Amino acid sequence: MSSKRKITVAYGDGIGPEIMNATLSILEAAGAAIETDVIEIGEKVYLKGISAGIEPRAWDSLRETKVFLKSPITTPQGGGFKSLNVTTRKTLGLYANVRPCKAFAPYIRTHFPKTDLVIIRENEEDLYAGIEHRQTDEVYQCLKLITRPGSEKIVRYAFEYARKYNRKKVTCMTKDNIMKLADGLFHKVFNEVAKEYPDIEADHKIIDIGTALIADRPEMFDVIVTLNLYGDIISDVAAQVTGSVGLGGSSNVGEDVAMFEAIHGSAPDIAGMDIANPSGLLNGAIMMLVHIGQPDVAEKISNAWMKTLEDGIHTGDIFHEGNSKKKVGTQEFAQAVIERLGQKPQNMAPASFAKGGDEGAGDLRLTKREPSKKELIGVDVFIDWKEGQRDPNIIGDRLRQVNADGLKLRLITNRGVKVYPDGMKETFCSDHWRVRFLTADESAITHLQIIEVLKQVMELGFDFIKTEHLYLFNGERGFSLAQGE
Repeated sequence: MSSKRKITVAYGDGIGPEIMNATLSILEAAGAAIETDVIEIGEKVYLKGISAGIEPRAWDSLRETKVFLKSPITTPQGGGFKSLNVTTRKTLGLYANVRPCKAFAPYIRTHFPKTDLVIIRENEEDLYAGIEHRQTDEVYQCLKLITRPGSEKIVRYAFEYARKYNRKKVTCMTKDNIMKLADGLFHKVFNEVAKEYPDIEADHKIIDIGTALIADRPEMFDVIVTLNLYGDIISDVAAQVTGSVGLGGSSNVGEDVAMFEAIHGSAPDIAGMDIANPSGLLNGAIMMLVHIGQPDVAEKISNAWMKTLEDGIHTGDIFHEGNSKKKVGTQEFAQAVIERLGQKPQNMAPASFAKGGDEGAGDLRLTKREPSKKELIGVDVFIDWKEGQRDPNIIGDRLRQVNADGLKLRLITNRGVKVYPDGMKETFCSDHWRVRFLTADESAITHLQIIEVLKQVMELGFDFIKTEHLYLFNGERGFSLAQGE
């Protein structure tokens, strides 16, 4: 019986095949005990008419091996093709995206030579749920979904990661000064979980100033945990300020399966030219080796890679006169790393990885909570209306007639801003109106009252396009007030 660990490999599109060949040649030379099962994903699969970009057999391979080393792919523009990266992460429950960002100065030019941070990004929720609708002629909607279990899993993973790798601080980044419910939940959960890790410093930054600080003072951060979109953006910022996005690898870890990749794209403009830097995928593969319990091989490769950088053998993307000694292509760079296997860097700290492997994120326990008492008290009805020069007083005065057993119009907003009653004439209005109906004392209502509201709205000649029910949870408002309310 083979002692090699079977992994699923995809060569991808663009520069993908070149950097995968380079990466696998280094793994083989270093003695990685792996056996590859190659699957086809990406552009060719999309163009076969498979909108997910992955064939059914590929899922079987991933279920069997539970480890996926993937090159970048190209998603064709238009045609309704969905991102394979997002599909894979969500289908396989890969909720934790881990992106180390470390400076390799002075061999890779950077203004921040002491940077050594890790970004842990929630990988399944947020705007990446991909739920979008065109609701009117002028307005499109994208739903941002944040769940308590999803938030707790990623936050707890971040603290467990910090403890395992002797990190001292975890920083949460959100925009909860604006999105008080959605981002507010993530921040709240972070504060709750942080109390269970008194040995680790915990702090919070609003994402805009947090991003600015990553660009200006990245040395102040250790581990950062954040939501999906923010994590996608700041990981590229952090990778760039440490030297190059082309060096960054990442892992996508779930309870059973993990995927490892470079953080950059498929770069079709340089495909086939043998000039791409394989370092991003190689660093992803190094993370994979640690994950499957081969940290010694991972250390050997990482040290040889750093020694190659120290010796000034660089691909064109990181080559700088006076700092580099030889410009090489993809395969020659890989050969240089192979020639240095067994050597260690002289001026950078040698690699040292945790022993024992960490296959799967494990069953990170979630806090048991009693369900909240949920009470329906109103409804927001969204209306498509562009008559009357979009005068909110016209639509408001007409909708004043609606009365469903005391459920009446409270206010109207346009793009979140209160425009009726007593709106400001300067406020620009689109054709998308939110009409809020509540009882005078905000007492509980029934679904039948909402149905009656919709019936009366329709009879008044309005096109309602969506509703959102307004709830109290344990007596606390489960919806935001309007801007200006």
